[in-house]
Amino acid sequence: MREEAVQSLRELNEVIERLRAPGGCPWDRAQTHRSLRPYLLEETYETLEAIDSQGTATLREELGDLLLQVLMHCAIAAERPDGFDIGDVAETTRAKMVHRHPHVFGTTTVAGAEEVVVNWEKLKRIEKRERLSLLEGVPHALPALAFAQGVQKRPARVGFDETPTVAAALAWLRDGVDALAALATEAPARADRGADWSPAPTDTASGEGLDEPGAGEPATAGTVAGHSPSPPPASRDLESAMGELLFAAVALARQLRVNPEDALRGRAVSFADRFRALETAARADGADLHDLSPDEWRRRWEATA
Repeated sequence: MREEAVQSLRELNEVIERLRAPGGCPWDRAQTHRSLRPYLLEETYETLEAIDSQGTATLREELGDLLLQVLMHCAIAAERPDGFDIGDVAETTRAKMVHRHPHVFGTTTVAGAEEVVVNWEKLKRIEKRERLSLLEGVPHALPALAFAQGVQKRPARVGFDETPTVAAALAWLRDGVDALAALATEAPARADRGADWSPAPTDTASGEGLDEPGAGEPATAGTVAGHSPSPPPASRDLESAMGELLFAAVALARQLRVNPEDALRGRAVSFADRFRALETAARADGADLHDLSPDEWRRRWEATA
């Protein structure tokens, strides 16, 4: 590492420590590990967006904001008698990387990147003997697609894969489509224009509607003030079938070496850009989107292709 880089890191860390010290910034001094959680998440997503935009200057700035979060957490931890500082974090990570790369820092030989991954999992299991499952390292807070990829990937690294080939993943996906098609007649009827997309709110513990009808009354969709009633919720079987289909899609993406989270985000961004173009054209024409017929919606949508 360049000496200038070491000095810059030291000076940034000193700034953070000064902000946390008596007489420093009241806001920074009030922060805790938990209160900083949303900022860490926000800075992570902003860094990912900078990577997607491929802007070097923006990425440099966002990585700096992410580094700031790491240093803040280290400064908070260092204030406890049993705490740690950025040096302890760096040493823990250095030792981990050396231990998990015996083919670089030791005498182990590997045939390629796939063998590196297998060795990595074996060494990690040795380090974390207290873990009862390979899946304990997959955070539940991940977006659903990333979580699904994680719970599939960890077992696959040590030899268990429900879809070990692209053909197997495609077959699973086709089965998922067929199963969902068989249940499609149970899908809620298409809502009128203006109806909320979400079904009535449910109690996540019981799965029952929060606005339950009285005894003997038929269940109705929830209503939000100023909106049309939302459609009734899908059945448990339909939701399960959709989950199976999406899980199979993640398996196929994994076999094709495609990140499903990035793929879906890219598709969603493409849709959003095209829809904004439709809105721009409508404003230029003086058209009110709320008054468009289905045929006019389709015409304008196809015009943006």
